[in-house]
Amino acid sequence: MTFDDGYADNGLAFEELQKRGMRATWFVVSRYLGREADWDDSRTLSRPLLSVSDLKEMAGAGMEIGSHSCTHPRLTSLEPDRAYREVADSKVELEQMLSREVVSFAYPYGEFNKRVRDLVNDAGYSAACTSRTGWALRDNDPLQIRRLTVYSADSVSSLARKLAFADNNVGWATMFRYTARRLGSRVGL
Repeated sequence: MTFDDGYADNGLAFEELQKRGMRATWFVVSRYLGREADWDDSRTLSRPLLSVSDLKEMAGAGMEIGSHSCTHPRLTSLEPDRAYREVADSKVELEQMLSREVVSFAYPYGEFNKRVRDLVNDAGYSAACTSRTGWALRDNDPLQIRRLTVYSADSVSSLARKLAFADNNVGWATMFRYTARRLGSRVGL
């Protein structure tokens, strides 16, 4: 289970996971900790982010803290040197704050390409998450881990379908088409 950006209200999820003895990874924007999320994106709500002391508590309880860059830019749009600084400096900053190694990264906005993937590798991360759906290691590359998105509006049924099909698009119309194709192939249609 992963949480991107580091919103303060994710603290509730931390408490619930901790009660159940479960673990998760929080991908945080290192230079915004304890501030409001106001990175350059018209869809971003200005919401409070977790503080360094929150992260220390979470890490102490066994949660993984990963990087989501220094300032949440679209890495594919940056010059290589600046993109590398976003990726590498965030790792160093978080490691200094937490006094532990940071090994995972999540691409801001889920955007990456080969150049950005290679920068993440060069910065010393051993895993990186995308926002592409599918089985986690479908690409056989730990720097291109796929994930599913779970929303508060998801029902138990839609969550089960997402997990079974490794896809976010599991509405009933999609399920009907899938079933019709499978049945059609069995009867020679």
